[in-house]
Amino acid sequence: MSVTATMDTPATGPARAAIVRGGQLFAADRYWAAAFATPYAAVFLVFVVYPIGYGLWLGSDPASYRALFADPIYPRTVTNTLLYLLFGVNLKLGLALLLSGFFMRKGWWSKILLLAFMLPWAIPALPSYLSINWMLNGQWGLINNIVWLLFQVDGPPWLDSPNFALGAVIYGHIWKWLPFWTLILLAGRMAIPRELYEAADVDGASQAQKFAHVTMPLMASLYMVCTLLSTIWALGDYNAVRFISGGGPALSTHVLATLGIRNSFELGDPRMGMATVLTALPLLIPLVILLMRQLRRNQVTI
Repeated sequence: MSVTATMDTPATGPARAAIVRGGQLFAADRYWAAAFATPYAAVFLVFVVYPIGYGLWLGSDPASYRALFADPIYPRTVTNTLLYLLFGVNLKLGLALLLSGFFMRKGWWSKILLLAFMLPWAIPALPSYLSINWMLNGQWGLINNIVWLLFQVDGPPWLDSPNFALGAVIYGHIWKWLPFWTLILLAGRMAIPRELYEAADVDGASQAQKFAHVTMPLMASLYMVCTLLSTIWALGDYNAVRFISGGGPALSTHVLATLGIRNSFELGDPRMGMATVLTALPLLIPLVILLMRQLRRNQVTI
């Protein structure tokens, strides 16, 4: 009985003081947590929220959109952007998927080739794109000099033709980023259990059948995520166009990212430049939503 009475009696004296001190420690922990989180919140506000908000405010002027849509360069820029995404992303990911299978081969020579293959992605982008620009120069570029030495004819005007120049930009983008996506898909292939391929060998499956019925079903989700992420990144890519073709000839190879920079800095109209970039939102927002849904669908619950 004495034990029950002691348990039912409200805490008094030292026990109550201990509870109060525990509550004070909990409040102090919250203050410390807020103090440590404040710098990160400030960085987020200054470097994320403020630039996005300021950019949306700059691009909120309807007159900027009217001037942009009246610009004869803008329709060609939209077409270039779509072609850049269509060919650049799909060719890059398709080649990356095939090359990831090639680098799955055993042998020391495969590892050496993979190391050399990663070099274009490892080196900085600026000298890479400038070297492509130099090689494609119609007068003294490396490729046309080789054409002249071998065939005694003038090479094509690579950067003086809109179609050739846009093709060179797409090539430069693929050449730069193909190793990265090959490495990502190679990691995905290595995660596939080898027992599945051994079972397919027992069933007499060919290499094409194993690729179609084992590799692709297991790699489809990763391939979709890579495609969406690569498209989002390529939509904002500035370096390839700027340093390979410069938007030329006659402003015919601009994409939305480079045209926005041109309108902002070369023409001195930041509002029109931001409006140019914001016209990509109808494509960007669905891509981000699809990417989030794909990631949520594949998340693992622990």
